[in-house]
Amino acid sequence: MTVVGGGTSSAGLIARVKNILLTPKTEWEVIDAEPTTIKDLYIGYAVILAAIPALSSFIGGQLFGFGAMGIHFKPPLIGSLVTAIVTYALSLVGVGLLGLVINALAPSFDGVKDQVKAFKVAIYSMTAAWVAGILGLVPMIAMLGVLAGLYGLYLLYLGLPRLMKAPEERRSAIRSSRSLSPSSSISSSAWSPRPSLRP
Repeated sequence: MTVVGGGTSSAGLIARVKNILLTPKTEWEVIDAEPTTIKDLYIGYAVILAAIPALSSFIGGQLFGFGAMGIHFKPPLIGSLVTAIVTYALSLVGVGLLGLVINALAPSFDGVKDQVKAFKVAIYSMTAAWVAGILGLVPMIAMLGVLAGLYGLYLLYLGLPRLMKAPEERRSAIRSSRSLSPSSSISSSAWSPRPSLRP
């Protein structure tokens, strides 16, 4: 599936999500060869999937509310909407910052700087966290999304050396540093339920 022309078909989007989650090694090879732009990566992929956690948390909060340690509350509608919008915006900004960091740090792993490919790594690595955001529909199980965040780090680990052209011997350095990657905090924000901002 090639993300071009400012968008992608729904069938292509679903295929990309399935392939990057189930067969990431071979899918990164396909992604590496695809011609695209940062704008198209956002419009055809990121802006769609990043909406899943925000919308799910908004709907789940309104239907079930949030609770912990015997305390339960249902956030106000306007506050929940503001929170969803802010969460969505921060997710898109955060993945962009991750792309910039990956590109800037590529030479430190003997890789090649390429901004478009760095954004490919950042955006597609977030797939698991964004898809797992659907768990926000049921706030009491949303914390299971932490597993998706961990899998996102694995996707990042596979994609970095492939797309940024880091030599095989540098994979150990990538492995030791991946736990410090900004993607861990971005992934957390993608699935974590949070109280709404009150108007």
